[in-house]
Amino acid sequence: MSLDPTLLEILACPRDRGPLEYREQDQVLVNPRLNIAYRIDDGIPVLLPDEAIDWS
Repeated sequence: MSLDPTLLEILACPRDRGPLEYREQDQVLVNPRLNIAYRIDDGIPVLLPDEAIDWS
C-alpha cells in the first residue's frame, strides 16, 4: 500500500518539524536526523511522538 504523494509532501515529524522519508517496503516514515520511524497502520501514518521507534 502506498501513500498519496501529495500527503507525503506535507507530512512532517512532530518532534523536529522536518520532512520524513517514506519506506514503502517497511511501511514506515523515517526521520533520518533523529534516527526514528513512525509506523503506518492501514494507510494511516501514526505520527505520535510516543509511538516512534528507533531506526538505524
